[in-house]
Amino acid sequence: MISGDSCYHSVQNQLSSCLLSKNLKIKIYRTIILPVVVYGCETWSLTLREEPNLRVSENRVLRRIFGLKRDEVTKGSRKLQSDVLNDLYSSPNIIQVIKSRRMRWAEHAARVGKRRCIYRVLVGKPEGKGPLGRPTNRWEDDIKRIFRKWKVGLWIGTRWLKIGAGGGHL
Repeated sequence: MISGDSCYHSVQNQLSSCLLSKNLKIKIYRTIILPVVVYGCETWSLTLREEPNLRVSENRVLRRIFGLKRDEVTKGSRKLQSDVLNDLYSSPNIIQVIKSRRMRWAEHAARVGKRRCIYRVLVGKPEGKGPLGRPTNRWEDDIKRIFRKWKVGLWIGTRWLKIGAGGGHL
């Protein structure tokens, strides 16, 4: 998240420039900022506190790209609302991108089989005692929650039964 913010600050002048088209600004966002933010997201365990922070940071970039909305009645300008930004951007939001990549990685991990370390990490159970208190949110629990919410597949033990259309993209 911090590296994504620093990446955004390095190109924010280009994103607010009137010399570049909105399509070019969106390409800058997709090719420079978004990959930095979601790097390694396949193994993240997103909490409900982190999701709004990611959406806020994405909306900040999109507001910089699309600019202010002119209000005809008051002759002033105001920030675009989140739903208007989503309509203008017309691509999956950052949370959907992250969940789609994580599901694709889970499918890959299940497909490689028992011969690879990635599989053992996915299904392995650590030995010994864990820390006191509430258990942390595990990656596997997060993937199961996504499956239940989106109804795109079923995960039983180590068997992948169904993949969403589009090669793992939703």
